[in-house]
Amino acid sequence: MRDFSQDHSALALNTATLGHNLDGHGAGWSPEQVINACAARGYGGITFWRRELDARAAQIGQRVREAGMQVVGLCRTPFLTGPLALPSDQEIMDDFHLSIDQAAALETDVLTIVTGGPEPGTKGVLDSQKILADRVARAAPYAAERGVKLALEPLNPATAGNRTCLMTAADALNVCETVGADNVGVAIDVYHVWWDTTLADTLATRAKGRILGYHLCDWLADTSDVLLDRGMMGDGVADLYALRAAVEDAGYDGLCEVEIFSAEKWWKRDPNEVLDVIVDRFRTCC
Repeated sequence: MRDFSQDHSALALNTATLGHNLDGHGAGWSPEQVINACAARGYGGITFWRRELDARAAQIGQRVREAGMQVVGLCRTPFLTGPLALPSDQEIMDDFHLSIDQAAALETDVLTIVTGGPEPGTKGVLDSQKILADRVARAAPYAAERGVKLALEPLNPATAGNRTCLMTAADALNVCETVGADNVGVAIDVYHVWWDTTLADTLATRAKGRILGYHLCDWLADTSDVLLDRGMMGDGVADLYALRAAVEDAGYDGLCEVEIFSAEKWWKRDPNEVLDVIVDRFRTCC
């Protein structure tokens, strides 16, 4: 494993950690303010959300690189399945292509897919996984032409009703294998997989070259909201060292992206404090 105790150049910020992905939350900082604050603290990169970009994706991406960092990724595609998805296949695919275009304009090579839940009228998740695989397979060549990789992110089973049809890394890798495209892989998020006792074996045997991102946070023992009460690293029950060991043993050597949805705690704090705490926790807990 890499040693981060004296070096946090592998640390990246997902701007959701400042609440920038939801209306009514966050510091209200511009992308430029976020970039400057991260660069001043020696962060290695930033992941943005589409809602922050407007028509300035290329400008924002260039500003990140000028500050000595990289754009680690873009969140996210539209929901591709389920009750929260757009009404028609055409609308879903059009927005999917738009998200790919935005990632390409940023000059990031990773676009995260949060899939969406079970398709209305179906039971379980297998039918929805087939629909998901079909839509990803249709978009993958378009993404490849633009230098973009598609990262399927499995979510915690508690979110399966409406936000995901992938609940384990094995689920996500099954879809990758069905699609069969070189630019389709997985993102591994501590919040969503910390409980999976089969994760290390799954990654070791099936995920070589497929891990496109690693997301850091923690699962609080007494979480009050499954979506909006993530913990800062070290405040919860996830075995962060073991999880990173599993990811790195499977070949991942990219940046570690802190993504914390915390409406009642971290989103209410001064973002300068949040960014400083992240550096300390990354060096001591991750």
